[in-house]
Amino acid sequence: MEEKTGILSSSSLSIRPAQARDLETIRDIYNQGIEDGFATLESAPKTSGDMLAWFEEHRGRYAVRVAEKGGEVVGWASLNRYAQRCAYDGVADLSVYIARTERGTGVGTRLLEQLERAALEQDFHKIVLLALPFNAAGRKLYRKAGYREVGTFEQQGMLNGRRVDVMIMEKLLGERGAAE
Repeated sequence: MEEKTGILSSSSLSIRPAQARDLETIRDIYNQGIEDGFATLESAPKTSGDMLAWFEEHRGRYAVRVAEKGGEVVGWASLNRYAQRCAYDGVADLSVYIARTERGTGVGTRLLEQLERAALEQDFHKIVLLALPFNAAGRKLYRKAGYREVGTFEQQGMLNGRRVDVMIMEKLLGERGAAE
């Protein structure tokens, strides 16, 4: 049931591990993010094959969670490999994408909570993310969840034919992260 404010009540949304049957919807939501041009520097829509390969890379430690409302997937989040060097095995990169119709309703918050639990279970001590500075909704979500802005890479990527800055954010998990 949705409250009048549009914010989801806990009973109307469930978070669960993603399954192969979710990949088409995950792809559709990701492609919305690509099309909107404020959540990723990706420019080409993802294919079913792209998503299958991505999903295979997310076995084991690199969790993918989906948010389900009324039997439909309305958002997803994943832990991704941060770097190939073993020195960074305790650090995960984060992705969060919400269906256009569900943005701002609390889906992202719930996904982050569950993904952080999964990260702790897999012995990650820190989550990092790259965000576009002009993605106000994403920055608000991450700040609310306790992520801090670390810095900005100037002119780090290309988006729609122009160079854009990319902001780095992080959150320490566990005891130290909870205290800060």
